[in-house]
Amino acid sequence: MNLLKAMFRVIGIIAKILFKFSCFMSVMLAGAYLFAPMGIINSKNIDLSSFSNTPNDTMMLLFNSEYFSGYLFSVTIALVVFIAYILWDLHEIALHKAKEKKSSHIQLVFALSLCGLFIHKVWWVLAIIIAFANWEQLGASISNILRNSRSNTKPTKEVEATGNNPIKTEIKS
Repeated sequence: MNLLKAMFRVIGIIAKILFKFSCFMSVMLAGAYLFAPMGIINSKNIDLSSFSNTPNDTMMLLFNSEYFSGYLFSVTIALVVFIAYILWDLHEIALHKAKEKKSSHIQLVFALSLCGLFIHKVWWVLAIIIAFANWEQLGASISNILRNSRSNTKPTKEVEATGNNPIKTEIKS
């Protein structure tokens, strides 16, 4: 039964990938059809003397095709949109991390991310630091430092002896 479930899960994943690929290719081919009229200007009458090695007839037929120019334009637009999406995800990583950790600094991180987007990137770096910092451990460490600094131990002064071991003497107040 588990083997059957695993097989159906794998088949489902493959079907999902094939569906996404076919949707992507249909959008690209529709873009090639829509942008083909722009290829009329650019892809006709290519001078063969501009090539160091003259392409064969099949390649020239492809280069002279309006639909190929439209397809290249569609792919270029898709690539620009994908890069913009990745950069936006990178920009929002601090906010996602703060939400994931259920931090109380979510609004501050969001405001600093926007300042980093519109004003200067230093604010974005500060938002990253705030989002990824472990505030519980940082607070505990600062509390320990303050607690240890206020303890009742008397300060000591190190006096260098003639050997390698320093001698500690108490300071009398």
